[in-house]
Amino acid sequence: KTDFINFINDQEWKSIEPVSSWFGPSSLLMSSMSALFQLSMWIRHGHGYLTENLGIPVWGSYAIFGLATLFSGLILGLVSEAFGPQCDC
Repeated sequence: KTDFINFINDQEWKSIEPVSSWFGPSSLLMSSMSALFQLSMWIRHGHGYLTENLGIPVWGSYAIFGLATLFSGLILGLVSEAFGPQCDC
């Protein structure tokens, strides 16, 4: 506490370089990191629900998430090919 008060009173805060906007809390990088963290928490809760509430074995939960990843990649790939830029080469 004393160090913080001295930091303010002696105006040492003026010599500290501000955080780059790239690493600010509202930047694209930090928003993406937040979304990935939220996704990982959703997957963790989904895994817990599958194994604890539905009684699916751990390997079965992994298989379900693996297949979901595979199919979502397939769907995203098809959508990007169908609606992406067309080339008349």
